[in-house]
Amino acid sequence: MGAERGRSSSTRSPPWRAGPPALAPAERNLIRLTFLDDAYRALYAHWPRAARECVAVLRMEAGRHTKDQALAALIGELSLRDPDFRAWWADHRVRGPRQLAKTYLHPVAGSITLDVQQFSVDTQPDQQLVAYTASPDSPSQEALRFLLRWAARPDQANGSPVTQDNHRRK
Repeated sequence: MGAERGRSSSTRSPPWRAGPPALAPAERNLIRLTFLDDAYRALYAHWPRAARECVAVLRMEAGRHTKDQALAALIGELSLRDPDFRAWWADHRVRGPRQLAKTYLHPVAGSITLDVQQFSVDTQPDQQLVAYTASPDSPSQEALRFLLRWAARPDQANGSPVTQDNHRRK
């Protein structure tokens, strides 16, 4: 998944995300989704930790790109619309991207823990490649495999209630 300043995603919804198959370009911002999309927020097992990490990285980006109007608009929108963002922004914590693990609570596949690594793109300094991986032979890896199969099912596209337990290994 590609990411630019403020964590705009160049992808549509990944298979592990339950919900609509595509997001409008203005909504493809991971930090915006983390704070303003209730369904996306509910995917985090430890939302406050993930959200604080987003704020710290966003603050670093804001310091590096003081004239970026889109970034300033995102910060303004989040400050107005989310009290947690507003409080954590006032903390002035700054952190660059780092390797960490995030646990998601997927409504179909259950708990999924992924390692998150962020890489700089030498030819595009304002972009990063963000990779989400599951540990080999882990329940999370099995859940991701299930979700890839599930996302490809015709009944999933029609909104049929599918659960991991009744479709795993079919």
